[in-house]
Amino acid sequence: MVNENCYKLGAEPSVIRSLFAYGLQQAAVAGPDKVYDYSLGNPSIPAPAAVNASIKDIIDGMDSIQVHGYTMAPGLSDARQSVAEDLERRFSLPVKAEELFFTCGAAPALISVIKALAVSEDSEIMLLAPFFPEYLPFVEHNGARAVIVAPDTRSFQIDRDKVETLLSPRTQAIIINSPNNPSGVVYSRESLEALAALLERKGAEYGHPIYIIADEPYRELVYDGVEVPFIPCIYKNTIVCYSYSKSLSLPGERIGYVYVPGFVQDSRELYTAISGAARIMGHVCPPSLMQLVIGRCAGERPDLAAYDENRRLLYGSLSAMGYECVKPQGAFYLLVKAPGGDSMAFSEKAKLQHNLLLVPADGFGCPGYLRLSYCVAKDMIERSLPAFKALLG
Repeated sequence: MVNENCYKLGAEPSVIRSLFAYGLQQAAVAGPDKVYDYSLGNPSIPAPAAVNASIKDIIDGMDSIQVHGYTMAPGLSDARQSVAEDLERRFSLPVKAEELFFTCGAAPALISVIKALAVSEDSEIMLLAPFFPEYLPFVEHNGARAVIVAPDTRSFQIDRDKVETLLSPRTQAIIINSPNNPSGVVYSRESLEALAALLERKGAEYGHPIYIIADEPYRELVYDGVEVPFIPCIYKNTIVCYSYSKSLSLPGERIGYVYVPGFVQDSRELYTAISGAARIMGHVCPPSLMQLVIGRCAGERPDLAAYDENRRLLYGSLSAMGYECVKPQGAFYLLVKAPGGDSMAFSEKAKLQHNLLLVPADGFGCPGYLRLSYCVAKDMIERSLPAFKALLG
């Protein structure tokens, strides 16, 4: 006998991973230049030079036991201090090292916070569609119930009225992902301030805080000078989950953190509960080497020129053909309305007829749309454009 829910999750791979696997198979058959894979959000720019230089310097210059040994559960004090100083310098907040808890990327960070806030089987965590599909198992298999807010497909900003309709005394938190996966939209200061006012009012009415869980792996990936508001500066009861996977092109190194500001209500109790949740999952002491690297590279930022070039090329070309696209302000995703309205059928047609791999956004809570990851080689985008045009024909 095995756990039925775990078996179901293991037996049903995500659409994204299925398309990626199909692309690998077709590349072996038709040739890699005949497959146009927009499925996976895998960074395609190199890590900043300082990252690799730091790795070499640490390996060559430090004691091997220290480099590869265990750290304390929250992470190395010096590394957390470096992150705290970077956040304080950028956002003018009094960030302390003891408010940070290092994790093995953003997923364990999110799950730890969700588990810490799931105070009863009736606890609700609100998701704003479109959202990263893994939010659903993160919430529903860690003690809470997911409440989904339908997307505003006109602006893809936060629909405050829809949020208010679905709030209840059971609402513990709302997950905010900006820049957003899959839309590439950045939630505006106006949208966030309206949401903050609503949550403050309803929290007072319910007699407990409603937390914002800010999932921010794309915080540094933004274009055209668009502002990405730092949500703790707008709403005090915000917990930040961050990953260096996208900002420093380190998805395989699994390093991130939870930030629980000291001004958050019940901050120390919450931090301790997050620590306990990480202990339950066994997600303590992320890679020591990468903690040391982050200690040296917390202030590094990505060079976004290649992503921006791809963004402009893909958005401009598809829009000119007649596709209805959401202009991305950040991240490296383009959301496209499926011609004919059926995203699953259009994705399958693109796959079978042209080896064009487009992810239906149904699993993101946004049916009728397709997600394209443009963190790919520019020449692949150029080679794929005839296929996009043929599909419209």
